[in-house]
Amino acid sequence: MGVATALVRSSFLVNAVYGESAREFGLTAQQGQLLCVLMAQPYGMGELGAMLGLAKSSLTGLVDRSARRGLIRREADPVDGRAVRVALTEEGAGLAEEFYTETCRRIEQLPAGLGDAERDTLVGLLGRVVEDNDVPAVFADPDDGPSGTPH
Repeated sequence: MGVATALVRSSFLVNAVYGESAREFGLTAQQGQLLCVLMAQPYGMGELGAMLGLAKSSLTGLVDRSARRGLIRREADPVDGRAVRVALTEEGAGLAEEFYTETCRRIEQLPAGLGDAERDTLVGLLGRVVEDNDVPAVFADPDDGPSGTPH
């Protein structure tokens, strides 16, 4: 199997697990991503669009649907009163934490057939690919916690 095939198939595998987990929590995969991103802090719409790779209209729809469910809220930006930030509600924060924990557990099981040294090598190589390509932190390392800082 070549690099492209392995990476694409791995992406499909992770996306399938992520999507299944989201459905079981009554979310779409994009809502799950949104909640995980917002676990770290509130973000402006522009920042969210860039992190999630969504056009403004798609992001607005996602935010609207999530707000109607009571998972997120729009709030004034403390620095720029004209701007809006998106933040988790208490209900959204609770659901985000449950979804994040369960999804991490499931994804951690994917390389279960690898030994410790192989897992370390996999993590090291994939980590380099992610860092070399400036991938947004849409999903924090479970060892670091949702905010991306060690606990």
